[in-house]
Amino acid sequence: MNILRIPFLALLFFVSLSCQPKKTSQKPELAQEKTIEKVAFTAAQLQQYETAYFASGCFWCVEAIFESVKGVKEVYSGYSGGEEKNPTYEQVAYGRTGHAEAVEVYYNPEEVTFTQLVQVFFGSHDPTSVNRQGPDRGAQYRSIAFYENEQEEKIIRDYIALLESKNVYDRPIVTQVVQFDTFYKAEEYHQDFERRNPNNSYIRNVSIPRLNRFKGNFQSYLKEDSH
Repeated sequence: MNILRIPFLALLFFVSLSCQPKKTSQKPELAQEKTIEKVAFTAAQLQQYETAYFASGCFWCVEAIFESVKGVKEVYSGYSGGEEKNPTYEQVAYGRTGHAEAVEVYYNPEEVTFTQLVQVFFGSHDPTSVNRQGPDRGAQYRSIAFYENEQEEKIIRDYIALLESKNVYDRPIVTQVVQFDTFYKAEEYHQDFERRNPNNSYIRNVSIPRLNRFKGNFQSYLKEDSH
């Protein structure tokens, strides 16, 4: 697959929909939970895999995208990029912490490389949008590619340079390239939110269409059961 031939992924804008909770309640709208058949990994099992961290809008969407990629073993939604310790969803959603909604990706480097995960990251959101993805606005939805070592930083920066040299986007890439510090796992009801709540209005109208656009452009990257 030629990653540079992927067209610009414009997210649908729904004025009435947002990943941000209503001010009257910390938790967002929840639909009937759906039973999930999913392999549960212990902390010890996950230690055998590599980790990668990204932020590209609502973590419900981003988690589902990376979960569909072959070689990815587990993905957690959470918060990173700020200084507040142990932030809550409400604090992050209202821009009180400096954190962005982010994901922690556990992957097998023998099945998927960090470079490929970076391609997934850039190919599944708008990296030219400042503090916004789709209907979600605010610094908590900014685009961040985190790196844990110099090699990962080089991969990210080289890929950005390649995208810019090929004029893949008609606006400058504004993705922040940030050294990873700490990831705070989000509240349990956020984990696997898209899978468990397929009838949630945001999931139906924003998250699932975004996932399907990604799948259409990255078919060779998908797990067998994700097609």
